[in-house]
Amino acid sequence: MKKIILALVVILSCNFSFSQNSNEKLSITFNNNTLSEALKKIEASTSYKFYFDPVWVDSNKTLISESYSNVTIDELLDKLFNKTDLNFIVLKNKIILTLNQTIHESLPSGFFADAPTETGTNKNDGSGNPVFYQQYDSLNNYSVTKKSAVTFIGKENSSTAKKSYTVSGTIRNEETGKAEPNIYIRVKNKNINTSTDLDGNYTLVLPRGTNVIEIKSLNHKDVTKTVVVYDDGNLDININEKSNLLDEVVIQKKGRKATETVISGLVSIDIENIKNVPLILGERDILKVATTFPGIKTTGEGSAGFNVRGGKEDQNLILLDNAVLYNPQHFLGFFSAINPYTAKKADIYKGSIPASFGGRLSSVFDIGTKNGNPEKFSGEGAIGPITSNLTLSLPIQKNKSSIIFGGRATYSDWILKTLDDENLKNSEAGFYDGILKYNNAINANNNLEATAYYSNDRFRISSDSLYKYSNRLASVKWDHTFSDRHKSALILTNSEYKFNIDYDSDDINSFDFGYKINETQLQLKFNYELNKKHNLSYGISSKLYNISPGYQHPTNPNATLVPTDIDKERGLESAVYLADTYKLSEKLLIDLGLRYSSYSALGEADVNVYQEGLPLNDATVIRTDHYGKNEVIKTYGGFEPRLAARYFLTEDFSVKAGYDVTRQYIHLLSSNVTQSPTDTWKLSDANVRPQSAQQFSLGLFKNLDDETYELSLEGYYKKSKNILDYKVGAQLLLNENVETELLQGDGKAYGIEFLVKKQVGRLNGWLGYSYSRSLIKLDGQFNEEKVNNGKYFAANFDKPHDLSAVLNYKFTKRYSLSTNFLYQTGRPITFPIGTYNYGGAEYTLYSDRNKFRIPDYIRLDIGINIEGNHKIKKLAHSFWNISVYNVLGRNNPYSIFFVTDQSGKVKGYKTSIFSIPVPSITYNFKF
Repeated sequence: MKKIILALVVILSCNFSFSQNSNEKLSITFNNNTLSEALKKIEASTSYKFYFDPVWVDSNKTLISESYSNVTIDELLDKLFNKTDLNFIVLKNKIILTLNQTIHESLPSGFFADAPTETGTNKNDGSGNPVFYQQYDSLNNYSVTKKSAVTFIGKENSSTAKKSYTVSGTIRNEETGKAEPNIYIRVKNKNINTSTDLDGNYTLVLPRGTNVIEIKSLNHKDVTKTVVVYDDGNLDININEKSNLLDEVVIQKKGRKATETVISGLVSIDIENIKNVPLILGERDILKVATTFPGIKTTGEGSAGFNVRGGKEDQNLILLDNAVLYNPQHFLGFFSAINPYTAKKADIYKGSIPASFGGRLSSVFDIGTKNGNPEKFSGEGAIGPITSNLTLSLPIQKNKSSIIFGGRATYSDWILKTLDDENLKNSEAGFYDGILKYNNAINANNNLEATAYYSNDRFRISSDSLYKYSNRLASVKWDHTFSDRHKSALILTNSEYKFNIDYDSDDINSFDFGYKINETQLQLKFNYELNKKHNLSYGISSKLYNISPGYQHPTNPNATLVPTDIDKERGLESAVYLADTYKLSEKLLIDLGLRYSSYSALGEADVNVYQEGLPLNDATVIRTDHYGKNEVIKTYGGFEPRLAARYFLTEDFSVKAGYDVTRQYIHLLSSNVTQSPTDTWKLSDANVRPQSAQQFSLGLFKNLDDETYELSLEGYYKKSKNILDYKVGAQLLLNENVETELLQGDGKAYGIEFLVKKQVGRLNGWLGYSYSRSLIKLDGQFNEEKVNNGKYFAANFDKPHDLSAVLNYKFTKRYSLSTNFLYQTGRPITFPIGTYNYGGAEYTLYSDRNKFRIPDYIRLDIGINIEGNHKIKKLAHSFWNISVYNVLGRNNPYSIFFVTDQSGKVKGYKTSIFSIPVPSITYNFKF
């Protein structure tokens, strides 16, 4: 402020007589001079004298090497100060510099009319010049206080017609330097607000001039910033934690996300709070928590797959840092293969799927990994009865680059060795996984992320066969900012899943069996904020599939087993998309997307051609065509429109609608009721058509009691084509003509989902219920292609009623009780209903497919959570979880099977996995 007053004094001393010789022509040369040296050179070679704060000039280290000939002083200074925040005014032979602001040569009429004087009236010195009796803080009518200093962004330019500018930045914790997500930001007395994203970044569009920015958070001290905006720019803000302890840390605006967003059917998992959900053996599990929300189910306990809104297990696109994770489960589905300690977000799209995603019919599980701490070394981990977990984060270059590593491993083998059963003592079962992520904020416009992940499972239970399966993936993402409104991301990923069965016994026909799928994808995505009403996203992607359908090699040199290698499959899937989030009004928001995908099955391959009008079998093959490497065998494609809309009925009550068309060019071959690690994937080709679906959805979303409660009611209807199923007794593994065992039919699914969430208070959690049906119809021209006479029947995963309640009650800041209750209708099953004689032999007669159901599933889990003391300065913060899984001890059925005894009677048997309460205790720590 002293500099502004100094400028005013100099101006007044010049008696408001401005330069008369500013048109004088100058010639001057600069040779590697700093700005300070350049100004001194001008003073030495002309009659001009500069007035400024040296700090403004000395901080500029840019070297100037330029010659200027026959220019005016105004032209010379315009070029020197072009890329700085300095303005100037020439008064005779005096040149006054100002930072950010402009000194005006003329004042508007009545400018001093409101200026108070000692007597309440304005005065002058008798010569017509005004006399200042009270200090003004600026020429732009804003005041500066000691509590809130003014921050300038850009420099004032009186000739510009632009009325608003984009200001962005990052909000960080001043003590730790860690970016703070979900911080609410508003502009005082203006209807402008936003909140920081998961990386602490924010963007505001502010009007030209003075703006008062307020940052509010329940667990941080409020911050007020007075900002004078003259241009687009960056404003990073540091905030401090409050010293008082709160009952809970809650961002109140977060409760309105479901009501405000245009996307319906979106489930966002709160990664931090899943520790309060009691699950088997005390494990934190993102995907198991996901199944407690309506519309997301599994076929049963220990199942490896997910069924989302009536879809099959293979219709879910599971992404980890943009790379596909083909088998997201460990230990046959009991544990998730995704490390919860390294996960940053988990968004599940089961309704309106954004146009940027494709390749699956039912859902997208978009899971992202945390960035490492760029400030200091930190870590987190857990020790449980079966597994242990450790996550470490460390900076590479402070405030710029970091890595985070997470590893998990099980030590269950020692439990098997302690059992009395001699067969089980020789068994083995275990898994491990590891993830490594590197992040580098190269500069303000470029950011690089790279992720590598690997998981491995093995098990042998009273068997001569050792089963092994693994996931491997890698991704690299380069984010580039062209401007505050235009951003891009270039993503390269590779994923691989493979399994192996090693049969080793005294049998001469010991063998090694294996399968592998590998895919590589390149994506280029853009986001462009056209204006306040239109936000565009567009991009292109291409994915190359390589599948080794299977091999079986004898391991004994004397084996009679013939080696088998099934021909490899290759395919190229590409897509282009364009979407516009269009804000028609404050109430109506529309997201319109158009995606076009294409797929080509590629050689090298031998393809059977079957006689038209006859079923596919070995007897109807009329020829075999050979295709060379990369030669196109068959091409499919089509448009995939996506439409979502949200309309506010009231401020906290909205209605949403959605329509989606999706296509899928890859299929999971599984004759089991539940997904198995040894299931294989098959690409669409000349004899197997791609799947397609269209879904309609409608939902109501409401916030109650000042956003304490969040309610939603959604309905959907989905129709599918070319859904894959199988003939009775189908042989899927090592079958060179596997298309002869397949059936493709129509599917339909419909349902209604209800969810109520309470996010604050001593009692919090959610209650979800859904009624849904999933039906399939297999109706071909021939009897062998018909199932249940070509009528719709219940799919294997059709479970109409599904009720989940996850509740947590906090007795104190350290002690809480959590419960997880689950009820589901039993899944469909085919029963033997009699016997018949044919040709002198007796056969079992089965019911229509999936006509009956196994008993309903009911389970209650309870957990006690004990947090360590809340001292800020301590070696590590701890958290204990003591839980009991299946506390009611219900003998829930896992499967039903039938055995014919010696008397010829067929008897049914039920198997269960956890038929007794299973206690566990887990110690978690964080430093």
